[in-house]
Amino acid sequence: MIMIVEIKFKLREKQKVRQQCENIRRSSASSKRVSRLQNGQVVEAVTLFEVVSMGKQAMQAVVDDWVEAYKQDRNVALLDLINFFIQCSGCQGMVTAEMFQSLHKKDVMQKMTENFDEESGLQYKKFIAYPWILTVTWPVDVGNEDYPLIRTGPYWKKFKANFCEFIAVLVQQCQCSILYDSYLMDTIISLLTGLADSMVRAFRHTSTLAAMKLLTAVLSVRLNLDVNKHNAQRLYEVEKKRISGKRTSYRLDQLERKRKEYEHKLLEIQNMMNAIFKGTFLNRYRDVIPEVRATCIEEIGRWIETHPDAFLNDSYLKYIGWMLYDKQAEVRLKCLLGLQGIYSRKEFVSRMDLFTIRFKDRIVSMPLDKDHEVAVQAMKLLMLMSQNCEDVLSAEDCETLYQFVYTTHRPLAVAAGEFLYKRLLSHEGDEEVQPKGGGKFGASTDQLKRLIRFFLDSKLHKHVAYLIDSLWDWAGKFLKDWECMTTLLLKNAEEDGEELNDAYQSALIEIILATVREAAEGHPPVGRGAAKKILSVKEKKIQLEDCTKITEHFIMVLPRLLAKYSTDAQKVANLLQIPQYYDLDVYSTGHLEKHLDALLREMKDIVAKHSDMSVLEVSSRTYYVLCSEEIAIYSQVNRALSQLIDELMGQLNQLLDGFWQKAEGFCTDAGEISWMQSLLRRVAAFHNAHDLTKWNLCDKTLRLLVFEMEHGSLPVLIIVPALQCTYFSLLWQVVAVSENSPKETLFALGREMRRFSQICMHFLHHKDKDVKEKAFLILCDWLLILSHQDANNNEEAVGLLDYLPSTSLQEKLLLFIQENVFMGEEEESKDLTEEEERKDESCQLDNLREKRSLLAAYCKLIAYNVVEMTAAAEIYKYYVKTYNDFGDIIKETLSKTRHNNKIQSTKTLIICLQQLFQAHAESHDSSGGLDFFSASFANMKELARRFSLTFGWDPVKSRESVAMIHKEGIEFAFQGANGVHGKCLPPNLSFLLIISEFSNKLLKPDKRLVYAYLQRYVAEPLPCRGDEWQPLISYRNSLLANEDEESSVLGSSGEWSPVSTSKTPSFKRKLSNGSLPETSRTEATRKAPEPQCASQLASAAGKSRKRLKSQEMHLQERLPFLCPGGLRGRDCKDEIKTEEVSEEGQAEDTAEDVDVDVGGADQDS
Repeated sequence: MIMIVEIKFKLREKQKVRQQCENIRRSSASSKRVSRLQNGQVVEAVTLFEVVSMGKQAMQAVVDDWVEAYKQDRNVALLDLINFFIQCSGCQGMVTAEMFQSLHKKDVMQKMTENFDEESGLQYKKFIAYPWILTVTWPVDVGNEDYPLIRTGPYWKKFKANFCEFIAVLVQQCQCSILYDSYLMDTIISLLTGLADSMVRAFRHTSTLAAMKLLTAVLSVRLNLDVNKHNAQRLYEVEKKRISGKRTSYRLDQLERKRKEYEHKLLEIQNMMNAIFKGTFLNRYRDVIPEVRATCIEEIGRWIETHPDAFLNDSYLKYIGWMLYDKQAEVRLKCLLGLQGIYSRKEFVSRMDLFTIRFKDRIVSMPLDKDHEVAVQAMKLLMLMSQNCEDVLSAEDCETLYQFVYTTHRPLAVAAGEFLYKRLLSHEGDEEVQPKGGGKFGASTDQLKRLIRFFLDSKLHKHVAYLIDSLWDWAGKFLKDWECMTTLLLKNAEEDGEELNDAYQSALIEIILATVREAAEGHPPVGRGAAKKILSVKEKKIQLEDCTKITEHFIMVLPRLLAKYSTDAQKVANLLQIPQYYDLDVYSTGHLEKHLDALLREMKDIVAKHSDMSVLEVSSRTYYVLCSEEIAIYSQVNRALSQLIDELMGQLNQLLDGFWQKAEGFCTDAGEISWMQSLLRRVAAFHNAHDLTKWNLCDKTLRLLVFEMEHGSLPVLIIVPALQCTYFSLLWQVVAVSENSPKETLFALGREMRRFSQICMHFLHHKDKDVKEKAFLILCDWLLILSHQDANNNEEAVGLLDYLPSTSLQEKLLLFIQENVFMGEEEESKDLTEEEERKDESCQLDNLREKRSLLAAYCKLIAYNVVEMTAAAEIYKYYVKTYNDFGDIIKETLSKTRHNNKIQSTKTLIICLQQLFQAHAESHDSSGGLDFFSASFANMKELARRFSLTFGWDPVKSRESVAMIHKEGIEFAFQGANGVHGKCLPPNLSFLLIISEFSNKLLKPDKRLVYAYLQRYVAEPLPCRGDEWQPLISYRNSLLANEDEESSVLGSSGEWSPVSTSKTPSFKRKLSNGSLPETSRTEATRKAPEPQCASQLASAAGKSRKRLKSQEMHLQERLPFLCPGGLRGRDCKDEIKTEEVSEEGQAEDTAEDVDVDVGGADQDS
């Protein structure tokens, strides 16, 4: 008996009506399965596949129809179900079914194959689906990466869910009748097992998913049977006790038969489960496709959780444990999610002791996973293990996990914050510091002290803002208990008998500031999160309430805190930032102006006491926030600020007048110099945020700087703040330029600006490091601002005040960077010993921070076109050498310049490589030749490789840039050669090894174009003797990496293979003046290759290979760098046409290498 079913269908998202199968005539009960209204029209589904596509509403009815059809003719119904699974695999082919009974067993086993017929181009798959032998035939060119389960979009996502739902509904509807007929399930299991062993990914993936869902559905049936059996057993025992003596009862016999029936069904269900598990799961849980592995692990986790009596043992848990080491994040994630469901139930934990011991170390290490979601779920799993498993995590494990609160990935940090809070902060235990008095804040005080101790014990991290943000979702209540925090800070040892030590006080003040910032801003700190969080209405309401609470509390308490800690610069700098988050309207609405006066008095005292820039800058910023014109307290704060500046300027003027009146010039004692430095620092800090132009500070500080230029006797402590004061004063004057500004004012301002620039240039050569670095930073910022200022739309002012650096200034800036950033690094690394480096580690970190600031300031000038882009070539030379210290800055500069001008940025890269090559060649002239294995040459190649990586993965976007690199590189390599057709070795030929690093960024047609451009310089066959011509050979190989014909010739011949139209048909030659171009005539007169080469060429040409489809177009339209006009090679008159890469062509090119996943039964361990 042979039945043939031909399946022809196309999966479309919008078309739901498909052609009815030709060779199966369904009965009236199943031919019209279901109808559904869509857009006012009745759509009729004729196949099971269409029913699944229509959705869950149609599924129940069609399953009932199929069960009725099965009861009438089970062979036809089963074939219909077989067609469904084949269709869901995306197969467009033919299924042939022949009865198993018609053949001998030996013949059947010989025919169980899967092969490819070269003549017909069809793929065959033959396997047993009891009681048939099925043969599936489909075209071999069907996309292995395109079938319903992996297609994207909401329609196919819904299809996958409906597919799984169909299997569950099918088993549910059959559990009371045909599920145990030893025919239906045997056929389905045989079918799915056979398809799961296929080499075709679509069959393997679809059948594995179906088999796993089938086992899950069968397991739910078993659970129902267990319940029914238990109830029947209880009824049987009750009935047996009720009957006295030896009397028999019909009721008792009926219950006995019912109980045995349930036992029989359970035995059959167990056999089904074993068949699916051994036939599919054991072969596929280590499949090469990660989706298949993930499906298996997801379902076994569900089986263990829903049926622990059968699956919660080490025989099944080991598979989840093994797959925790899987290379794909998707599989590891399914393992963790499955384990979360198990460890969340305490009754399961006691049965997982062996698994926990075996795989605990792996789970503890998984928060370091490179996939963020895996790391987050691993931390959540460890949280469950910590709650439900006693002593499973050691103290070392916990200390390691606590540190994840400082990670930049916020979801992982929040999960670690929950672990820290529940494990340490809210845990009652023996602590070194216990609250003595208890009282109102006893519990919060204890938690705060634990948090402070944890923060102080974290030696590697001091980022309190990250710590608070990690705990915010879990410990927000006690972190907002600012009353408790300030009470601890204000406690006095004499009065209260308890006071925090200095370290605890500093840490608590940092925590207060971090909590205030988190509550007022409502988004994570800088560096944790790509952008500011968009707050919901509820979150905005909470934010406003917190701001009001902060303001009402600290308005009264902050002056007392400032008074107590006024002598500590670090504590005061943190406390002074709190008013920046006030709701300032509370001062006026609550009639709290007296507390504002107290705050302003304390701030004035702090400015008078401290000369530390951190304190002064925070004070200036806080004055700026309080002195807003929109609020009612503006006049009060502005008056206090003016009084403060008047006092500072009065003291400064008095000192300066005394200095200038001395006959011997600017010379005084150390005390007066220190006092002047502190005054200048205070004025500079306030001038940064406030316009102090009316005090005429610029003239005074300029006179100091000019005096230093002329005499050089000004103390260093005064030069740096004087530079800052002059810089801020000029900036405020530039900002104040308006449309009505007179020309005299603009001319005077322009003169002062140029004068200040000359002063900064002079100080670049100052003997003191701090002075020249400050002058460099100010000069860079100054040039950047002046080159991009708009002067309030006053075009005349822009013309007068515009200032671009001259060539000499650009050279000085570049020389400064080379000497103070890169050369200084080399000198330090040579002079310092290992012991000195360890001792001065903190000093070296500070120096590195300063150097990064200098380099970043200069690179901004390049990125914003203030200086010539070619200056970046000198910076790029150090990209590899200083990658750890400055790699991010240099890479960002390269990205910015490429965004501004691709062509000019690419020329800069070429200039950088050419300069390095020339320096390398000059250093090896004395040795008689270039050393390809030297460290400097290796560094050049590595630098070129890093440059090529910056072009990204899309070669189309960087097509012109990469082509220009090859064009410029070829021309540079052949500079100095004696004639085009001469065989003299060009002096720069080794440069081809450098630009070969960019060959992998060329598109295939562009490689041919570059190769043709290379041939213009190498027109004659050149004997490849010795190593001197090796760069040319290597470069040519990089261009012909995918050309089998050319590679075969090169591998067997000592000569260059001719480039003819027969081997490179994509190159079309144009006749010029009625004759062949010179290059073509040369090729025509070349000798034929040796016989061995010719045989290899013939064999290579005989291979069937797909070629990239292309359209011809002029070279000027796509790659102007290789066009013959103007930039053509020497004595070259031919015009080459390029190939335009189309999407269609690229698709065919990628189709050459068909990736066929093979996962057989031998993958099982």
